[in-house]
Amino acid sequence: MCDVISSKLLPDIFDPPEAFRYRTRSYQYFLAFIFAIEEINRNTHILPNTSLGFDLYNINSNQWDTLEAPFICLTGMGTMIPNYTCRRQKKAAALLTGISWATSAHIGRLLNLYKYPQATPEYFYHLFDSQLPRSVCSESCFPGFRKSPRRGRPACCYDCTQCPDNEISNETDTEHCMRCPESHYANTEQNHCLQKTVTFLAYEDTLGLTLASLALGFSTISVGVLCVFVKHHHTPIVKANNWSLTYILLITLTFCFLCPLLFIGHPNTVTCVLQQSTFAVLFTVALSTVLAKTITVVLAFKATVPGRLIRWIMISRAPNYIIPVCTLIQLVLCGIWLSISPPFVDSDAHTEHGHIIASCNKGSTIAFHSVLGYLCSLALGSYTMAYLSRNLPDTFNEAKFISFSMLVFFSVWVTFLPVYHSTKGKVTVAMEGFSILSSSAGLLGCIFVPKCYIILFRPHRNVLNYVRNKAPARGKVDYTV
Repeated sequence: MCDVISSKLLPDIFDPPEAFRYRTRSYQYFLAFIFAIEEINRNTHILPNTSLGFDLYNINSNQWDTLEAPFICLTGMGTMIPNYTCRRQKKAAALLTGISWATSAHIGRLLNLYKYPQATPEYFYHLFDSQLPRSVCSESCFPGFRKSPRRGRPACCYDCTQCPDNEISNETDTEHCMRCPESHYANTEQNHCLQKTVTFLAYEDTLGLTLASLALGFSTISVGVLCVFVKHHHTPIVKANNWSLTYILLITLTFCFLCPLLFIGHPNTVTCVLQQSTFAVLFTVALSTVLAKTITVVLAFKATVPGRLIRWIMISRAPNYIIPVCTLIQLVLCGIWLSISPPFVDSDAHTEHGHIIASCNKGSTIAFHSVLGYLCSLALGSYTMAYLSRNLPDTFNEAKFISFSMLVFFSVWVTFLPVYHSTKGKVTVAMEGFSILSSSAGLLGCIFVPKCYIILFRPHRNVLNYVRNKAPARGKVDYTV
């Protein structure tokens, strides 16, 4: 069944060499036209129950003879007789008037008189674009690509360029790619936007599980050390190390080890605030307790003949007031931080492809570094006081252990800062949690492991006679208060 017949008017030869190039170009379009018609007729899905036919005519180069071929096409006669036709019953549905815009415009006036549809080259390329697998001079751009026009070439000639990152095209021969929204990402083929998954440091992750296991393990060890000291509270080594400050330090370290658990799980406003404030206050109590212990040792042994002032300081337990004073200063810093620019829940949709990382934003970075700097200043004070008491007898002396624990603290947090600023997402959160565990483990291991070793495995050294033999002859001052 032949329902649609298309006609194509082709130009004749111009004077060489321009005519030769023009004719060669027209011949290529002539072949493309025939190929397109045959492909459409061969494919039963493009125009079901319909076949296309065509007639081809040459258009003379002389403007006087330009309308000769259109008249022959319209009338079916070799002579140009207006308003008369002897064509067969089926007439052309439209005329494609070649690739010359000037010729097409000239012929268009005639076709307009006879109410004949005219297909210009641009209209023709748009003879077939959702129906043909190929255009005249370019491959079709499949989803995931966009059309990039070639300069100086017809609109049908283009290059297929892959869509930029996180942009898609889901249609054939689209001219523009669409950017996926922030909550989505482009799939590998870049023809569909997929929903991003929210990710955070979870207990199911390897980092989260490792961090939680270490936190619970170290807190259990800290509780075990506390139980050892409570059970042996009557022994000289416990009394000689100021048992009240020792208990405060061990209890504080237990909570310090549990602090990283606040960094695991889906963050919310409460956990974001507690992460930083709890960490800052607990470490302040721990470091100020260490500072109080070192000051107590120095006051007890550095004075050749203790005067009334030193004796009053020792009896009144004045060094113990260092803990609330230092903690109060940190509370003020945290209060300013939380009132001006508190931590909040933040989402990062760019760091990891296909994921939205939910984490806690520190808020004010100045406040965060101020809190961390204050902790380092307390550690520096403890290290200085421990260095001053480095020559005291080993049985009483905690100086070298405290000094080493403060060096561990400095090493951990000095390393943390550049790593914190160079990593993103879950790794940053995990690094802060591991830094808290490492510095807390440094305090627990350096200060209390040697004492537990003597209490549990060298009980003969934990007797009063052994302690007295190791005590200095000068300045017999009871600093176990």
